[in-house]
Amino acid sequence: MENIILFLKSVITIMIPVFFASLGGLFTSLSGTLNIALEGLLLAGAFSSLTVFYFTGSYFLAVLSAVIASAALAALHAFCVFKIKTNLFICGLAVNLLSSGICITLSDKIFNTKGVVVISIKQNLLNSNILLLIYAALGFFLLIISWLAIYKTPFGYRLRSCGKNSEALVSLGINPDFFKAVSIIISGVFCGIGGSFLSLNLAAYVPGMSSGRGWISLAVIFLGLQKPFGVLAAAFIFAFAEAFSNYAQGFWSIPADFILSFPYICSLIAMILVSIFTEKTRV
Repeated sequence: MENIILFLKSVITIMIPVFFASLGGLFTSLSGTLNIALEGLLLAGAFSSLTVFYFTGSYFLAVLSAVIASAALAALHAFCVFKIKTNLFICGLAVNLLSSGICITLSDKIFNTKGVVVISIKQNLLNSNILLLIYAALGFFLLIISWLAIYKTPFGYRLRSCGKNSEALVSLGINPDFFKAVSIIISGVFCGIGGSFLSLNLAAYVPGMSSGRGWISLAVIFLGLQKPFGVLAAAFIFAFAEAFSNYAQGFWSIPADFILSFPYICSLIAMILVSIFTEKTRV
């Protein structure tokens, strides 16, 4: 029983940052804009939250700073795309590189290191189980809020119209770019929360600690059929597969490279099955 509880804790720990990034990216996806800057936004949230917590010891200020930093970077991304008219994908890659570079530079200036930054145990860190419950509860709350915003508000109707028929909005005198820009900023807010969990749960900042979670989140969005509760299920599937692969390394005499690729293989298979199911339902 204890092993099952530890395994589920591992699943939720892996799932939380991916879920927040996916839920934020869902807004951009529904607006018809693919935000490939999720990786950099997660990283910005992770570094800023740890830095603020290091100096203040406040979880609230740490998460708030992560949200502000990530949302500001997302706003810069939106400004470049919709005001300066830069290429969406090139700008997204630039944001990822910019975030990584800024975090390393600030780490060198603030902590005199370009490597790992560790929080002292004297700073009244919350028990990991309590922190996990807080973020899980926050995630469920934001899931409900997101569902209501997407399906039960005028903003949600217009946001989804951007992705389906933006010309209809233009004919009504509504600027689709406004909703697309707002959706990118919303994704920044969610990524900030997810990034803060990465560093605060580990009690450390590691350069590049987002480790591809932003890219995985893009796959989770489509695996979840671009629906809030679908994203939750898809994030759980990926986290379950990754946690299983971590535990399997100690029990199976299979090459480690294959075991580590197991979550991605599962995600690929799941996406293929979802695509087949979607095509059949259309027919």
